[in-house]
Amino acid sequence: MVKKLKVPEAEIQRLQEMMRYEQDLYEQGVQYIAGIDEAGRGPLAGPVVAAAVILPRDFFVPGIDDSKRLKPSLREELSIEIKKSSLDWAIGIVSVPCLDQINIYQATKLAMITAVSNLSIKAQHLIIDAVKLDELGIPQTPLVKGDSLSQSVACASILAKVERDAIMEGYDELYPGYGFIKHKGYGTREHMEALFRFGPCPVHR
Repeated sequence: MVKKLKVPEAEIQRLQEMMRYEQDLYEQGVQYIAGIDEAGRGPLAGPVVAAAVILPRDFFVPGIDDSKRLKPSLREELSIEIKKSSLDWAIGIVSVPCLDQINIYQATKLAMITAVSNLSIKAQHLIIDAVKLDELGIPQTPLVKGDSLSQSVACASILAKVERDAIMEGYDELYPGYGFIKHKGYGTREHMEALFRFGPCPVHR
């Protein structure tokens, strides 16, 4: 469990700063704010996964940050805490066959739209990492590098990353030899060498 005792003042201030967009919306009377982010835009294999998270106003989990800055073990630990502490959360997945039919940007938007649509609570405002989802007709704030500026988006980035990593670890068992469990589908040297030896498998894009 993520320890909540003896949290350094600097960490408390950092987390408070990451709630400034949410606090502004709360002060405007918005109650349900969904943070949205994705994982998997850049890899050569595997799906695009998005998450949507609605946090309570008193949410406090030390360590929340952009998922890319966190070690895998801490991401998994924080993912459990986020799911327990959030008002609602949901996942959206766009598989490789669908992704191949549309471009990666449209696949990212589709995964995000699916995640929001899968929420049980209707979001009143969206804070999204660098994307606009006009199709949803919900007021929204797109933020460049939102996963480092908003706790809601950071939590979504953690859930999306953990979910996608688990999928890629499953693919490692189905398609051994590519090293999916290590690089999660990204174009590392090991991955490129495996592609040269074996050619693409069904989950390559």
